[in-house]
Amino acid sequence: MILNMMTRILKVSGKYKKQIQIAFIFSVLNAVLAKMPILYAMIIISKLYYGTMTSLHAIYVGIVMVITIILQMIFQHASDRLQSGAGYLLFSDKRIELGEHLKRLPMGYFTEGNIGKISSVLSTDMLFIEENVMAKIANILSYAFSAIILVVFMFIMDWKLGIIATITSIIAILIGQKMNKVSLKEAEVRQEQSEHLTEAVLSFVEGISVIKSYNLLGNKSKELSENFRQSRDKNIQFEEMVTPWMRGLSWLYAIGILGILISGLFLFISDTLSLTYTMGMLLFVIEIFNPLKSLYAESNNMTIMESCLDRIEELFAVEELPDKGKKEINTYESEYVVEYKNVCFSYGKKEVLHDVSFGLKENSMTALVGKSGSGKSTIANLLVRFWDINSGTIYIGGIDIKELPLSVLMNQISMVFQNVYLFEDTIYNNILMGRSDATEQEVIEAAKKARCYDFVMELPNGFQTIIGEGGASLSGGEKQRISIARCILKDAPIVVLDEASSFADPENEALIQRAFSKLAAGRTVIMIAHRLSTVVGADQIVVLNQGGVQEMGTHVELLSRHGLYAKMWAEYEQAASWKITAATADVAAAKGGEA
Repeated sequence: MILNMMTRILKVSGKYKKQIQIAFIFSVLNAVLAKMPILYAMIIISKLYYGTMTSLHAIYVGIVMVITIILQMIFQHASDRLQSGAGYLLFSDKRIELGEHLKRLPMGYFTEGNIGKISSVLSTDMLFIEENVMAKIANILSYAFSAIILVVFMFIMDWKLGIIATITSIIAILIGQKMNKVSLKEAEVRQEQSEHLTEAVLSFVEGISVIKSYNLLGNKSKELSENFRQSRDKNIQFEEMVTPWMRGLSWLYAIGILGILISGLFLFISDTLSLTYTMGMLLFVIEIFNPLKSLYAESNNMTIMESCLDRIEELFAVEELPDKGKKEINTYESEYVVEYKNVCFSYGKKEVLHDVSFGLKENSMTALVGKSGSGKSTIANLLVRFWDINSGTIYIGGIDIKELPLSVLMNQISMVFQNVYLFEDTIYNNILMGRSDATEQEVIEAAKKARCYDFVMELPNGFQTIIGEGGASLSGGEKQRISIARCILKDAPIVVLDEASSFADPENEALIQRAFSKLAAGRTVIMIAHRLSTVVGADQIVVLNQGGVQEMGTHVELLSRHGLYAKMWAEYEQAASWKITAATADVAAAKGGEA
């Protein structure tokens, strides 16, 4: 287990590998020096017994003892500093490395219930190794080395004592291996439950508004409490499974010590063992199994560490989106700025897009319309490679998007998402994300174009106002306009608006539409909206049905064909003209009375 653990730690250590290896050396030297006082005591007792002790000998032993203690302090300090420092630096880098890895994963990974796993790895697994293991790795090696030193000392005194110590140590190692197998299995269960608890807490916090509005606080609190109870039970179960093994080891150490003690005294009585060695045996026997005891006392942490490393490596093993493109976009030389050609795509085994083909001309607006689940948002997400398509090709400027570096692809596109996310930072910095090298004047100008300058200046600290996580302190329309300001600042030639104004109130929708007009000016736009009134002026409308393109054309052309779009338009007009009449009110009141 120790060698496997050391190998795994060194494998993930990267540039800190040498630092940890040096810590191992200092720890081994410290382990040797830690046993030297027993040897010095043995020498002093021997000299006192035989009457050969002089004041000069006492001074020499005292000096050597002081030197030993000073060296121990130096080696211990060096070992602790090197291994602990390496641990914090290593996992600081690992977190950044994980962040880089997560950036390159397909968006599908984040929608498959893996948020709890990511949070658990970052906040539990890495933290556990960093705080509980890295500071003790070299110490564990020193325990193992100390155990060997003490057994060797027993062999020096008498081979029979050495045999007893060796047999006891071998049995302890065999029991320890069995214990570690049990412990590792329980550690995996323990860490998985930690992940479930993280998911439950995140789900409860994120859905608290819905939970309260439907008066489900009691039910959901019970679910959360049950997760806490399960975590408690798994931790207790872990300790209960390991404790009997630890108790067995303690009995084994006691039997081994008793065996060595009785054998040593028998050898002394039979004049096989000298008094000096007998005194040495009495001094060493107290310590002989302490290193093994300390080693297996840390085994719980080691097995949990094994489980943590498994989960960390599992997360790093998730396949990234290929990013091997080498091409650059200088000008749009093809007929279409963006073209979807025979595109098919599946979520798992379910195909949601079938042979989709259409193109967007430069500085034009294409609107995607269709029923919920028809594939509108999926088409937009595929353009920015949130997922990769199963077959077909998506082109930008005549170049397959897979042949473009992701950084180049993302520089070509701005997105206004359906669910706008703003970071817990100043409004200024949230807009600045569009282009980090923009000047203050450019940020202000983008805010004015996005129609958010006025409401921002009414806030207590203007652009330096810190908004809550996710933009919680702003209305939906205000968040939408800040996200549009971010896109205006980015100034990408292609814009994707995903459900940009479908949930806004009339006042905010009017402001968002004016902001959108500024954003769309001189750009190629692909827009998704449920309110058909927002797509009337589009240069091209693509009507989707069950994952395929049903029809394409302008608003007037599609109405004249009397197809699916014409039917949707008629339903929209009927809904728009709906009013609450007296009869409707009576029906509603009657239903309310029945309820």
